[in-house]
Amino acid sequence: MKETFNKTSLHIDDYLDLLNLAVQVGDTKWQKEITRKLQTLSVLQTEQVEID
Repeated sequence: MKETFNKTSLHIDDYLDLLNLAVQVGDTKWQKEITRKLQTLSVLQTEQVEID
């Protein structure tokens, strides 16, 4: 289970980097897409922590 948590954390870090780039280039549509994905990943990570 810890391996899945680590992968989710890595995905979140990657998406945060992409969000930073989207903000820098001013792409609001991309920012919204990334934000929605981050919310989904956050929920998944929270569920994994509760299971452990």
